[in-house]
Amino acid sequence: MKTFVQKLDETKKYILKKTKTTGITPRVGIIAGSGLGCIKDGIKNPIVIKYSDIPNFTKSSVSGHAGELILGKLSGVHVAILSGRVHYYEGHSIESAALPTAVLKWLGVETLIVTAATGAINKKYSPGNIVFIKDHINFTGQTPLRGAYLPELGPRFPDISKVYDFNIRQHAIKLAKKFKIKAFEGVYFGVTGPSYETPAEIKAFRKFGGDIVGMSVVGEVIMAGALNLKVLGIAYVSNMAAGIEKGQLKHEDVLDLGAKAVVSVSKIINETLKKLK
Repeated sequence: MKTFVQKLDETKKYILKKTKTTGITPRVGIIAGSGLGCIKDGIKNPIVIKYSDIPNFTKSSVSGHAGELILGKLSGVHVAILSGRVHYYEGHSIESAALPTAVLKWLGVETLIVTAATGAINKKYSPGNIVFIKDHINFTGQTPLRGAYLPELGPRFPDISKVYDFNIRQHAIKLAKKFKIKAFEGVYFGVTGPSYETPAEIKAFRKFGGDIVGMSVVGEVIMAGALNLKVLGIAYVSNMAAGIEKGQLKHEDVLDLGAKAVVSVSKIINETLKKLK
């Protein structure tokens, strides 16, 4: 059976074979969450590789996640965009969900921008607001670092207390103000899903210190932290979490709001990339 690192090496070789004549060496990786795949639209002549064609990649089965690796130049910076992600709740291991993040590091990425749709626990937030993630609470009980120690993935017990880069986040907050985008800093509460939370759970999560809740991010960021990647987390509020407002929670609504939020998220990402040149 292949080790995690052997899978990374195999995947890297395949991708480099596809890009060897392009001169593309990605420095920034972007994970596009539900409804945010349009972030890629600013890339001219992108290289698009389907997850299903990439060794060791798993295609997402969730609507709103295209399942494509897109490489090219965005705002003058070489980027690698994961258009769609694999979730633990789809039945995959947390290692499979985090492997694409590690692949980005193997390709030369130094900074990771993670985007996601979230439910608002904090009652001050509203659907459509942007939340810059300053920290997270891993309530999934899972970590992609579990298992045999692999030195290539960093120390056995990595410190990820500062994985959400303060300087990049503060710059992004200034950009949001510049563009008059309603934005906050908040704590991401990571759960497994796929069911939405109960009102009682949301009350508990609020007491624990969560501001937004979602079913991704934490595994990817733990892997990023172990690999010494700087992370900017950008979440958009797709809905108020259970029990805050009346109405049924539906994934279709998440995608609809994502289509609107992508304008704000794209502005922030494009301007942030210019600083990362």
